[in-house]
Amino acid sequence: MKNTKTTKLRPRRKQHRRKPARFSNREKLKIMVVGGLEEVGRNCTLLEYGDDIIIIDIGLQFPEEDMPGIDYIIPNLSYLKGKEKNIRGIIITHAHLDHIGGIPHLSPKLGNPPIFTTRFSSAVIKKRQEDFENKRLNIKEITKDDQLVLGKFRVEFYHINHNIPESLGIVVHTPQGTVVHTGDWKFDYTPVGGEPADFSKLAKIGDKGVLALLSDSTNSDKKGHQISESEIGVVFEKIIKASSGRIIVGTFASLLSRMRQVIEIADKLGKKVAVDGFSMKSNLEISRKMGYVKVKPGTLIDMKQVDDFPPEKVIILCTGAQGEGKAVLMRITNNEHRNVQIQPGDTIVFSSSIIPGNERTIQRLKDTLVKKGAKIIHTDMMDVHAGGHAKADDVKLMLLLLKPKYFVPIEGNRFLLEENAAVAESMGIPEKNIFVADNGQVMEFAHNRGWLTNNHIKSDYVFVDGLGVGDVSQIVLRDRQMLAADGMVVVITLIDGKTGKLVGSPDIISRGFVYLKENKGLIEDTRKLVRKVAQDKDKKSAPDNMYLKNKLRDEVGAFLFKRTERRPMILPVVIEV
Repeated sequence: MKNTKTTKLRPRRKQHRRKPARFSNREKLKIMVVGGLEEVGRNCTLLEYGDDIIIIDIGLQFPEEDMPGIDYIIPNLSYLKGKEKNIRGIIITHAHLDHIGGIPHLSPKLGNPPIFTTRFSSAVIKKRQEDFENKRLNIKEITKDDQLVLGKFRVEFYHINHNIPESLGIVVHTPQGTVVHTGDWKFDYTPVGGEPADFSKLAKIGDKGVLALLSDSTNSDKKGHQISESEIGVVFEKIIKASSGRIIVGTFASLLSRMRQVIEIADKLGKKVAVDGFSMKSNLEISRKMGYVKVKPGTLIDMKQVDDFPPEKVIILCTGAQGEGKAVLMRITNNEHRNVQIQPGDTIVFSSSIIPGNERTIQRLKDTLVKKGAKIIHTDMMDVHAGGHAKADDVKLMLLLLKPKYFVPIEGNRFLLEENAAVAESMGIPEKNIFVADNGQVMEFAHNRGWLTNNHIKSDYVFVDGLGVGDVSQIVLRDRQMLAADGMVVVITLIDGKTGKLVGSPDIISRGFVYLKENKGLIEDTRKLVRKVAQDKDKKSAPDNMYLKNKLRDEVGAFLFKRTERRPMILPVVIEV
């Protein structure tokens, strides 16, 4: 008989393993993550002790496919309303939008507390702030060697690797113990244009005792160690040397290590580089001013000059590797770019990881590029991208260095948080000391003990739509989803203002539901129903427009669903004449 092996499924983690200890509120350290525990993005963490509050990162989250019209989402910090005077500072780990994107909208509402960040991150925040009318930000530049005293909190920093300059880990010494917040991180022993992480400082922090470690979970489901940026450079040089046509590199606007590598290789091989994408050009300009990227004269060219050089001499660096509709790579692919179109023989390098939810859009982009004769290279084929986040073995090394009593996985959706928790458990941290929380769930610590409470603060989405912040509610979003799914039907009826009698024939307008010319029977039957519903049954009373609108909405909606099994939005318009 053949032996069969069964895999034991990991049970769902218990959420509330301890009853909260009975300590006064002034004795408790509260940690609340209001964004980044149920999604990738919108990262924001609050630490509160007595009358002192600090905030770590205020990021944005890009909209999902079922959020039509939404530009991005920012954290809900309504918990801090009335507590503005207690905010001792906002601390920024690094300059990616998922960590700084909410600052222009939320910092002024919080009373413009000091924002502590590095020189590079400060420059990126200030550059972005130029797009907003309110330009007053209270930015205080720091270095990795500085220490801050913010009320009862003493804050220090350590250098960590990511894929943008001057990334920091945050160490918060509180009256109840030391809390470490990693930000986005990885260990890179041979980084591009920087130094490896400060292992010595991490070990010293661990030796002094760490109460809780809040650690990035984005790549915790992947085994091994994250690949080094220097290895990516070797692969890129081989690709660029071997190419007989143009090379177009699509990547994140903030992935400065990749931009630096491509430009340095172009300098070495005598090729020209054209950079396009507003954010990418802004970040490159900041990096050049600060000395992070050095370019030989003549290497960078304008996109208008691309056709002035042989194809094999041209490299284009641009945004759009996630298939964003308005990004440069998508415009080039769709022949909407004023200077560049895809040519047979072009090599397109996707130097980025796929953000969850973008898979279908990126696949369509790749299909279109291949149809136009381009060759595609992506990270599953060759090492053309190094993630900026720790893999499982990196997390294990961090745990060995810091030796935390409690472990809190952050920055990832629930699956990634659980994977990170499993890594911590494999390193000997008891399950009862691992808090896999929801957004807004309150964690409390006192007298060297910690517990995950049943209390939640507000953490729902705040949508940014054009100039509006928070004026698009879940109800509005639901209406947009309904319109996108089933369209709408407008029912226009004219009634006598005195008698309520129907005047003329009702008008039916369909948008995104059915094509009127091909569904004349359905439209006529709907019109008959409207006449019947709008018939005035009491000619002595004044017409009740609201009653009639609601009745039309209900009756027409039910009728159309019965005939089509679709639920368009019904917009009744009643006009008195």
